[in-house]
Amino acid sequence: MIEKRDFYINGRWVAPAHPRDLAVIDPSSEEPCAVISLGDKADTDAAVAAAKAALPHWVATPAAERLACVERILAVYTDRAAEMARAISLEMGAPIDMALNDQVAAGTWHITNFITAFRDFSFLRPLGPHAPGAMIAQEAVGVAGLITPWNWPMNQVTLKVVPALLAGCTMVLKPSEVAPLSSLLWAEIVDAAGVPPGVFNLVNGDGAGVGTQLSTHPDVDMISFTGSTRAGVAITKAAADTLKKVCLELGGKGANLIFADADADAVKRGVRHCFNNSGQSCNAPTRMLVQRPIYDQAVEIARDLAQATRVASAHEPGKHIGPVVSQVQYDRIQTLIETGLREGARLVAGGPGRPEGLNRGYFVRPTVFADVTPDMTIAREEIFGPVLSIIPFETEAEALAIANDTPYGLTNYVQSQDGARRNRLARQLKSGMVEMNGQPRGAGAFFGGVRASGRAREGGHWGIEEFLDTKSISGWDGV
Repeated sequence: MIEKRDFYINGRWVAPAHPRDLAVIDPSSEEPCAVISLGDKADTDAAVAAAKAALPHWVATPAAERLACVERILAVYTDRAAEMARAISLEMGAPIDMALNDQVAAGTWHITNFITAFRDFSFLRPLGPHAPGAMIAQEAVGVAGLITPWNWPMNQVTLKVVPALLAGCTMVLKPSEVAPLSSLLWAEIVDAAGVPPGVFNLVNGDGAGVGTQLSTHPDVDMISFTGSTRAGVAITKAAADTLKKVCLELGGKGANLIFADADADAVKRGVRHCFNNSGQSCNAPTRMLVQRPIYDQAVEIARDLAQATRVASAHEPGKHIGPVVSQVQYDRIQTLIETGLREGARLVAGGPGRPEGLNRGYFVRPTVFADVTPDMTIAREEIFGPVLSIIPFETEAEALAIANDTPYGLTNYVQSQDGARRNRLARQLKSGMVEMNGQPRGAGAFFGGVRASGRAREGGHWGIEEFLDTKSISGWDGV
């Protein structure tokens, strides 16, 4: 049993003020694998006070030194990649190979892109030649409260901690209490990289406790949160009394528009993306909209691929999907699968219950529903599991209407060989991101949505700017 009760505050590992043990559950076995402690107000206050005290020095630290600090973090993170993969696999169920090659690698990708973006970043620039003496300055927001989820732990930790460091903010991180081990290791990495005491702090806790304490704390200037839309609304309300900056990256219900002229691998690509990380990704393309001429063929391809998708323990090497993260998550997914059946969707693969041969662990059968209508629950609610809904359409206009008929707006996808059509749809789809024909977004592109998906912009220079306030100055000497 791993014991990790201490918090990282002011450059030291400290015991909780009032210990409150919580077991971390291995989702592959349903057995406790570690124990942490949940913090209370005294711990949160101590961490915020440390961040506040460290802020003047860190803000004044030259940008080149902050960059060098992040470069050291990257080096230590790279050295401990295998250890980080084991922590992620154990705490949230990512298969060990996927944990290393995707989960840990996501952190490496973001840190590297932030370093690249920061090398050309300017904190002070002229407004323009039309306004001599007018300058625009960007300055650190202050003390940031960072609240991260369990599904892509290092993806989200690096998207918040690294730009906050570069911007000159100090911070308190509250990782998910469901999957805290990777973030505790991250704190060790930050410490080993020589980040000054008080700049980075970590307190474990739940949303109702430490999460709310950070959201309402008068000395916290900003909250950056990734998680459910419901929790994002609650955080926004909690933060309102102190008028702090709130950045939210929330849920999604991505539509994948597959036209009759799509490339031969479009359906397979969409199914794999939906099932990746056991479906526990906010940008998963869970609504597959298929044009009628290729609809039956697409359903068959999706069925065959779902049936061929192996489900196994996160601790086994190889290409497969692991369990979902918890009993709560497993039960929710099962309820939504049953709802799909009850509302008349046609089940073509998977269904309720665990995969054959797996009677222990939070394993879900890769599931495909066909003939889904846009008003069905499984087409509207974020399931966060390996469940795909296939919806037919006739025309481009119909596909667009179905895709936009959602409160969410994170990522949408388009598969077509018609470049003019792709360009039209990219502008008309109501989402923060659009990915087309399987092409990834470029290095340094932001991640973020609109509407109920939140409006954070994480990654690249946009991600750094999230942690900055902008100041307009007149009468500058020397311009």
